[in-house]
Amino acid sequence: MNWVVLVLSGILESVWAIALGKSDGFTKLTPTLVFLVALVLSMVGLSYAVRSLPTGTAYAVWVGIGATLTVAYGMALGTEAVSPAKVLFIVGLIGCIIGLKLVSETH
Repeated sequence: MNWVVLVLSGILESVWAIALGKSDGFTKLTPTLVFLVALVLSMVGLSYAVRSLPTGTAYAVWVGIGATLTVAYGMALGTEAVSPAKVLFIVGLIGCIIGLKLVSETH
């Protein structure tokens, strides 16, 4: 269950990062509210996950998921440049996230 919560929290990290960009310096209400709600829920989920997972592993997975989805979202919208090297590194990041899960031992 802790891994599921961690993955959902990583997804929410991407949501708040994207909403932050759309909030225009917190001047737009809806993106600002989405940012705040997603931020709180993401942190609560990360906090839950580190109760049973090593903090370093949980944090690395959380950031990796958030970064991957945020960059992929930007690429899909055309606001982030797409290149073979960038795609390769994103795939590598995904591989590292999976690798951390596979070698992780709960404490």
